[in-house]
Amino acid sequence: MAAVSWLIDRGPRGVSRESARLDEWMQDIAPSTGLRKWFGHDPERRDEFRDRYFAELDAATDAVQQLRDCLDEGPVTLVYGARDETHNHAVALKQYLETRDR
Repeated sequence: MAAVSWLIDRGPRGVSRESARLDEWMQDIAPSTGLRKWFGHDPERRDEFRDRYFAELDAATDAVQQLRDCLDEGPVTLVYGARDETHNHAVALKQYLETRDR
């Protein structure tokens, strides 16, 4: 099965879903606007951001289950807009999926 591309941001800046050739756009799995702004990709806030984001994901059961179902079918590429490849919500989401029970 070919990899599926999931945009996991609230909204892509200046790019349409069609032009980006995305399979899914999961706004509900992205961190809330308030949390995203508070974090600001500050490495010193990474651990607290992850804890707060995990709490949001715990409440987003339908979106998380939809992503898990897709992962059961094959590879998934998480597409995000952050410039920092280490301190971002995609890294935290991957950790969440690897460590949280279904």
